[in-house]
Amino acid sequence: MPDPVQIALGAASGSVVGLILGLAGGGGSILAIPMLIHVVGLRNVHVAVGTGAFAVAACALVNLVGHLRVARVPWRAAGWFGLAGILAALLGADLGKQFDGSRLQALFALVMLAAAGMMLRRRFRPAAEPDAPRESVPKLVGFGGATGLMSGFFGIGGGFLVVPGLVAATGMPLVSAVGCSLVVITAFGLTTGISYALSQLVDWPLVLAFVAGGAGGSLAGLRLRSACAARKGLLDSVLAGLIAGAGLVMLVR
Repeated sequence: MPDPVQIALGAASGSVVGLILGLAGGGGSILAIPMLIHVVGLRNVHVAVGTGAFAVAACALVNLVGHLRVARVPWRAAGWFGLAGILAALLGADLGKQFDGSRLQALFALVMLAAAGMMLRRRFRPAAEPDAPRESVPKLVGFGGATGLMSGFFGIGGGFLVVPGLVAATGMPLVSAVGCSLVVITAFGLTTGISYALSQLVDWPLVLAFVAGGAGGSLAGLRLRSACAARKGLLDSVLAGLIAGAGLVMLVR
């Protein structure tokens, strides 16, 4: 059982992750696991992955509710992408639980560095089609499966892969891809979390603390997003630097 200090740190960490998700529209969930390990103090990497997965799903769900107020979600694309990803996430979660904790943490650090690089370099040129045409289904299934596998293995939402995958597969507008990704991230997080819960690798008190903090942070981030819309590029750069720094710390340790 976590002590009161860990509970408080878990809620604070959740607030930070939720705030970043609400403000920047993605990327913050990848910070959940390093914060659970290095801020909250979870020693078991696999418990951090299982706990973080539920936290990521909850934060994405709160942001999805806020997103629905301003844009339509392409549910058909989310369905194909999510279905393939859920099946792959189950496989990824099983593989991740069998992986040595220290090696898993090192690989996760490398993923964080790659995510930071993608956030700095991404330049989407989406077309005007808001949903998934029939010919895009194989691409959606392929991208969904690959992203779900990584999401389940590392216990991350994978938004930095979901959004470019959706745009590449369908050419949908970026605002639609962000909303679609929130649906997918929620599904991936719940799938991974349930898999880890069945193996008793979830700290439930910390899940509740992290989710409570994340919900509050997400609501605050959503309110700030419109005010910071003109500085979206700066926010992405700052977030990429934060993710890269956290990844380097994990890799060194």
